[in-house]
Amino acid sequence: MKADIKTREYKTVKEVAGPLMVVEGVEGVAFGEVVKIRTGAGEERTGQVLESREGISIVQVFEGTSGIDTQDTTVRFIGDTMKLAVSKDMVGRFFDGLGRPIDDGPEIISDIRLDINGAPINPTARAFPDEFIQTGVSTIDGMNTLVRGQKLPIFSGAGMPHNELAAQIARQAKVLSSTEPFSVVFAAMGITSEEANFFMRDFERTGAMEQIVAFINLADDPAIERIITPRMALTTAEFLAFECDMHVLVILTDMTNYCEALREIAAAREEVPGRRGYPGYMYTDLAMGYERAGRIRGRKGSITQMPILSMPDDDITHPIPDLTGYITEGQFVLTRDLHRRGIYPPVDVLPSLSRLMNQGIGEGRTREDHLGVSDQCYAAYAEGRDVRNLVAVVGEEALTERDRKFLEFADSFEKEFVIQGRDTNRSIQETLETGWKLLTILPEAELKRIDEEHIKKYHPSYRK
Repeated sequence: MKADIKTREYKTVKEVAGPLMVVEGVEGVAFGEVVKIRTGAGEERTGQVLESREGISIVQVFEGTSGIDTQDTTVRFIGDTMKLAVSKDMVGRFFDGLGRPIDDGPEIISDIRLDINGAPINPTARAFPDEFIQTGVSTIDGMNTLVRGQKLPIFSGAGMPHNELAAQIARQAKVLSSTEPFSVVFAAMGITSEEANFFMRDFERTGAMEQIVAFINLADDPAIERIITPRMALTTAEFLAFECDMHVLVILTDMTNYCEALREIAAAREEVPGRRGYPGYMYTDLAMGYERAGRIRGRKGSITQMPILSMPDDDITHPIPDLTGYITEGQFVLTRDLHRRGIYPPVDVLPSLSRLMNQGIGEGRTREDHLGVSDQCYAAYAEGRDVRNLVAVVGEEALTERDRKFLEFADSFEKEFVIQGRDTNRSIQETLETGWKLLTILPEAELKRIDEEHIKKYHPSYRK
């Protein structure tokens, strides 16, 4: 029986399925509206309207539907969308996936409450990303540069150290060409308590917590909460960037867990599945999150995104990395072959790509020789890898002297350029100097991708 319509409170729960609850006899309910739920035992939960049609609303319950009795549960529609109270005091704090403090600190009290779904950036108001962000990781800074306002994901696999790399980037990232303050918004979805403790200890140990806002959704939290966590993080990032004039790097890990939650909801709604059971609207849903990165003309702040996703079965053609690659501007690929050989970070520069790299490097941003060194190292490493494969067939004795040089380069590139410690923070100058040192392995005549004037200026043989 429906209660007083003016309070929009109902006791007409018809059905509970997975994280969803069906309420009958409703009036004037809108999509995305927040719902307050009181169980027969007096427990309060929060939900959101996922679908509303004549007389029926489907509500997703963030804390899960376990223990909900269809007879005694009261549902109240509050007439507003989900909002997050935001403040600069959030920097240096840990929150759960729904934005509640988990660091023993106080609640965030603020007059500013923002819709967690954000507002789309007018394409004509976007400024083109063209400023270098230094992460301190050579395979990123030197070979696949991250640019302020870019969205550049990391494609990883189960058991690989993407969490360690995410923590390292969160600690070390900074914008060299700007005086505006820098902050990192970190959102973890579906991680274990052990992984959550790793991030919290790491950020506190290194002092990086002073510039980080962290949202943590654990694996044993309701899956539906994972849908909200990245929205909370991005809403915080938008406030810090466009209201507080900060440069914000948003790290989202693991987007695979987020997409699994989407699939769970779609299955509970009995929707017609798309590829591998994921909902057909997954592309649109991912794009709504990824496209919240960028710069706005006339604003000092910016949002740069690094989503991290573990590819099921290391399959880069899986729908999650496949769709992510269409939306974003490149990718870093972590490979199991490098990881098995003890190489950290196991970033394979050959399939990795930053489509905006050329806009953020060069004279006045990094250094004038950056593009040439990057292209030459890439080409030499690719040829050295080909030679390595050839050795497996014909043996090293059959190689020419030139082949041996490229093989030596490939081995040295992995040992000196790719490998670095988890706390090693290399400047872009150190990264480029390492590249030049490795290029001395090759005859100068092979350096065809670098301007001659840069060779004479930066090649170690000319600086003795």
